[in-house]
Amino acid sequence: MFQVFGTKKCKETQRAIRFFKERRIQYQFIDLTIKGLSYGELKNILEYYSYDDIINVESREYKVNNFQYIQHDKEDIALNYPLILHTPIIRINRKVKLGFKNDDILNWGL
Repeated sequence: MFQVFGTKKCKETQRAIRFFKERRIQYQFIDLTIKGLSYGELKNILEYYSYDDIINVESREYKVNNFQYIQHDKEDIALNYPLILHTPIIRINRKVKLGFKNDDILNWGL
């Protein structure tokens, strides 16, 4: 089953969810405004992407917390400030995709 990490307001996340619904593909939506990533989920994502890839420095949350001006631990902000992450993060088994592209999902063997 696919897992889609994102927010209800994110347009890309909405596109991913619509894609799965239209094709009747089972998925689980994890709303980052309610529940952040676990340490294990973060480590799995980091097997494919770096912190620089997953942290959105243009996000409102990043700017509100002034992370552009202070030294910070990237692991700490990825775990404790999930609204800073690029979304959606799509995961099946141990494979991870950042962002949503129809072709990427179809190439996973659907």
